[in-house]
Amino acid sequence: MFVKLTSIMKRRFFVKTTILSSAASALLPRIGFTQLKPKNKTFLYYELRTYTLKDANQQSLVEDYFEKAAISALNKLGIKNVGVFTELKPSGQSMLIALIPYQSLQDFETINNRLEQDKRYITEGAAYLNAPATEPAYERINSSLLKAFKNMPGLELPPKNKRIFELRRYEHANEAAGTKKREMFNDAGEINIFKRLGFKPVFFGETIIGEARPNLIYMVTFDDMAEHDQHWKSFGADPEWKKISVIPEYANSKLISNITSTFLQPTGYSQI
Repeated sequence: MFVKLTSIMKRRFFVKTTILSSAASALLPRIGFTQLKPKNKTFLYYELRTYTLKDANQQSLVEDYFEKAAISALNKLGIKNVGVFTELKPSGQSMLIALIPYQSLQDFETINNRLEQDKRYITEGAAYLNAPATEPAYERINSSLLKAFKNMPGLELPPKNKRIFELRRYEHANEAAGTKKREMFNDAGEINIFKRLGFKPVFFGETIIGEARPNLIYMVTFDDMAEHDQHWKSFGADPEWKKISVIPEYANSKLISNITSTFLQPTGYSQI
C-alpha cells in the first residue's frame, strides 16, 4: 500500500513539475523580450534647441557652427534633415531654433561623444565650441526632447521653395489632458485634416523632457502669411474639424491651457 501511494505521489509531483516548467518556459521569452527590447525605430525623437542670442556676432557664431561643422558631422553619423531657423519678425535679436531628429534614444544619448571623436567637426566648430566665457557664442540653450506621434512617426519635408514655418506649442493643465489632445490628433483625425487642407505639417511631438510640460509641439508650413491666414480660416470652417471639436471631451477649455506660436524662416543651409 505504501509503495502504491509513493508511486502515485511521484506521478503527481512529476505532473505538477512539468506544468510549472511549461508555464515558466512560456513566460521566459516574454520576460526576456521586455528586458532586451531593441531600440524602437518605429518613430523618431526630436531635439528642439532654442538659442538665445544677444547680438549679431553670437548669431554668426552659432550659424557658422551649424553650417560648417554640426550639420555635416550629424549627417555623417546618420542623422539627416537637420533644420535650422530664425524668427520671421524678431522684436530684437533673433532666436535661432534647431530641430535635430534621432532614430532612437540611444542615438540621442551618445551623439555628443561621437561628435567629440570627429576631428573635422572639432576643427570646423572651434570658434563656437571653444568660445571664452567672456565672449560666449550664445546666452543660453533651451532644449526639449520630443517623441513623435504614432500617426506621424517621422518628418515630412516640405517643398524647397521659399516658405515660412509656424512652430506651435500646446500646453496642458495636466498629463491626462495631454493624452487626450494627442488622441485627438492621432485617433480622431486632426492630423489628417491638417494634411488634407494643405498645411504640410513637418512633425508632431510630445515633449517628454523640457520646459512648460506637459505639452505637445508641432510645425506646419506655408508659402507666406496670406496662405497661413487662409489655411487657418479653412481649418476652422472644415466640417470634419467641426465634428471633432464639438465632442465634449475634446473641448479646448479642457485640454489646452496655453498656445504659443512662433513664426520662423529657414536659414540658407537648413535641411528642412
